[in-house]
Amino acid sequence: MKLVTIAAAAAALALAGTTGAQAQAFPSKPITIVVGFPAGGPTDTVARVLADHMKGTLGQSVIVENKAGAAGTLGLTHVSRADPDGHTLYVGNWTVNVGAVRTFEVPYNPLTGFEPVALLTTSKLWILARKDLPAEDAKGLIAWLKANPGKGNAASVGVGSAAHVCLVDFMQRSGTNFQVVTYRGGAPAVQDLAGGQADFSCLEAGQTLGLYRGGKVKIIGVASKTRFPAAKEVPTLGEGGLPGAEIDFWHGLWAPKNTPKAVVDRLTDAVQKAFADATVQKRFADVGHSLPAKNEMSPKALVDHHKAELDKWWPIMEKAGIKMFPVKK
Repeated sequence: MKLVTIAAAAAALALAGTTGAQAQAFPSKPITIVVGFPAGGPTDTVARVLADHMKGTLGQSVIVENKAGAAGTLGLTHVSRADPDGHTLYVGNWTVNVGAVRTFEVPYNPLTGFEPVALLTTSKLWILARKDLPAEDAKGLIAWLKANPGKGNAASVGVGSAAHVCLVDFMQRSGTNFQVVTYRGGAPAVQDLAGGQADFSCLEAGQTLGLYRGGKVKIIGVASKTRFPAAKEVPTLGEGGLPGAEIDFWHGLWAPKNTPKAVVDRLTDAVQKAFADATVQKRFADVGHSLPAKNEMSPKALVDHHKAELDKWWPIMEKAGIKMFPVKK
């Protein structure tokens, strides 16, 4: 028994030594942050601002790689199969890490299949409508939809996306019925909205702020508890007559499962240092993103927030009849 105990202790020490050595050597090569969406979108922006600062903290190049496809799950699946050494990471968002991980069949559990690193920025979604729609707020839109049952059409981007679920949630809460038209991307949806072919949509506020400022669309309300900082004059949907219609477009940073804790801790520290930088803060403020408090930039805060979002939104998606695949154990 003593020999077994000594051997077990030696093995534990060896494992601890290996983990410590891995952390001490990290990073030993360039780090790749994978984004599951095309360049230029809000999540790509988050990754690039973060990467630009993290390279100085970590002393290695930090490269952003766009692997678009399957609503972000293509890139997430790639990261799930990467070496768990901290050199391949994933910046995800509500669409992929809450919605798409159930509307696409994926080979991992979205909550337990990765190592959480930190909760990142949050941006707003808002309901925007063609400029001649006879409604100015949530109450007015609901009244128009009820006066025209089944005739209104809403532009959506991808089944199970934040944009889609925002519209589904609006329909359920308001007791209205309208057509949801799925577009291949945000650009054609916005084009039809500005051209008057679509009645309304739910899109990321920062990306569509220019359309609103240019008078191409009108804003019905912000789908959040609080107003959009870049357009404080726009009320929330709750203020406009539909309380509870809240879906914040949040981002997070993950590493492959079994990445050593010490490596994750270094990555978390790099995120915290980036978000403490005034230049980084301004860059995010300029695109309408808010930053979490420092105590929320942690693995635990990310996993707790992620779980709460899954618990809230998956039942809403199921009730709406969205086709959902089983969760992997």
